[in-house]
Amino acid sequence: MKHTHRTPGRMQGLAFAAAALLLTGCATTRNPQDPLEGYNRAVFGFNDTVDRTVLKPTATAYKKVTPSFVQTGVSNFFGNLSDAWSAVNNLLQGKGQAGMGDVTRVAVNSTFGIFGLLDIASEAGIPKHNEDFGQTLGVWGVPSGPFVMLPILGPSTVRDTAALPADIGGDIWKYKQPKNWRNIGGAVRIVDKRAQLLDASSLLEDAALDRYEFIRDGYMQRRQSQVYDGNVPRAADDADAPADGATSNAEPAADPAGKAVEQPAEKPAEKPAEQPAEKPASSQTVTQPVSSEKQ
Repeated sequence: MKHTHRTPGRMQGLAFAAAALLLTGCATTRNPQDPLEGYNRAVFGFNDTVDRTVLKPTATAYKKVTPSFVQTGVSNFFGNLSDAWSAVNNLLQGKGQAGMGDVTRVAVNSTFGIFGLLDIASEAGIPKHNEDFGQTLGVWGVPSGPFVMLPILGPSTVRDTAALPADIGGDIWKYKQPKNWRNIGGAVRIVDKRAQLLDASSLLEDAALDRYEFIRDGYMQRRQSQVYDGNVPRAADDADAPADGATSNAEPAADPAGKAVEQPAEKPAEKPAEQPAEKPASSQTVTQPVSSEKQ
């Protein structure tokens, strides 16, 4: 009888212990860049439903029916419009050469490329840039903030969401008249963009166990790389760093992290301490180290 009374108590203790371990495990694995994960996953589910029922079938039909040269022309046309806003952001970021390159691209493609339907600039060796105001804010030092999943628009951050009004205002197609042409062109633009991602999305559906987590982490890494033009400082690449755009130009600019500032200070202190320690050890052959240094 005593044994039967003790067993439930032990079972309850094990249950409480398991629950505590589960809770602590959840707390340690939660991504600090995604404090709104519950909300973001709900929005991701909504976006996924819209994509599966509307966007993906429409894009699939568009890709099958529309000739490839027409698809290329549509992509080039809207890409030429986006080059104008890229030029503005490159200049705002202080990248004059890239900004003037974007201006040249727009001029060449709008004239010789028949309003941008042909990408003559790329064939001439003028590189294309994809800059937006969110990246500009990152270069200016504005932190990215937490990850945010926007309805319909998809993955973003607090910084990129705040930059959306400027990006929308910088879109030349927004001012197209009459309005019905603007709406039709906007719809074609979305479908064409989705059609370009069909192969990637199919691969993602087959490979990723948690598509939300895969998209979130990939987006955050991609935006960080875009802000630094692929040269991400070590401090900004630290998982504990609060933002990817805390500083724009210098590597030692990870003041919030602190680690990157301490490491350069420790290395110069170690080298002078090691060199004097080695010389006394070879005091019997002093002339040999001197001759080797001269050589």
